[in-house]
Amino acid sequence: MKKIMVFNLAFMLLVCFNNANAQDYRSALGVRLSSSPAVVNNSVSFKYFTSESLALEALLTFSDPVAIGLLFEKHRPFGAEGLQWFYGGGGYVGFGGNTNVGGMGIIGLDYKFTNVPLNLSLDWKPELNVISDINFEPAAIGFSARFTFGR
Repeated sequence: MKKIMVFNLAFMLLVCFNNANAQDYRSALGVRLSSSPAVVNNSVSFKYFTSESLALEALLTFSDPVAIGLLFEKHRPFGAEGLQWFYGGGGYVGFGGNTNVGGMGIIGLDYKFTNVPLNLSLDWKPELNVISDINFEPAAIGFSARFTFGR
């Protein structure tokens, strides 16, 4: 059992801290649009790369409920210049009639135009609400457009 835990820890560190995959921007600010009834759906999106392949994405939703979410994302190359695929997870808090707290996963494609400070992404971000009401929202597909800066 101890060997399995050490192997899993070493594997996770290798995956999380492999910085060989450069992203073409440092930060991006824009919108994420989604037609799903997820707590964090149509949002202001801010993405910040903490390293070459690790990013934090903050999402702020102003609908009912007002919600804030934070995602930790790992970016990997996807075979074309400017195109990456990413995966990760995080959590959210929503404030409306009830306080909603839950977790979310994410997987998607991220494209940065070469000579234009524009980033587009398409993702699937399922949510599991655990406080106030327990429910799962699997249909959370979103499209993001962001202005990029830095690097």
